[in-house]
Amino acid sequence: MNVEILISELNFKGIRSSGPGGQHVNKTASKVVLSFNLENSQALSEGEKARLRNKLATKISSDGTLTLECGETRSQHRNKSIVIERLLALLQQNLKVAKKRKKTKPSKGAIERRLKSKKQHALKKSNRRPPKID
Repeated sequence: MNVEILISELNFKGIRSSGPGGQHVNKTASKVVLSFNLENSQALSEGEKARLRNKLATKISSDGTLTLECGETRSQHRNKSIVIERLLALLQQNLKVAKKRKKTKPSKGAIERRLKSKKQHALKKSNRRPPKID
């Protein structure tokens, strides 16, 4: 993933935000909507695109566009930097290859300790019961 090329491929749009700012939010476009076309990107390899298509299937539209938005602050520039950071974190997180899990068995000592503690717990519970009178 080439970050410089990726950032140059991003499309930004400023819209009116509903966040903090009083009357200021009624007349300024401080919310930023980021659009990233995953299919036409030159920053990602075909393998990376396929991995992202699988992992981010619910976030990608039918035309292959990933859309994120941020309206947290009153500053459009700050919102723009926040949404870029979010996109990069999202892509890096979903491009990681998970390690293969190795199956392991508990050791004999661990099994014995577990059974011993279960036995002690059962004994403690049985001692709390009222005695049976025949």
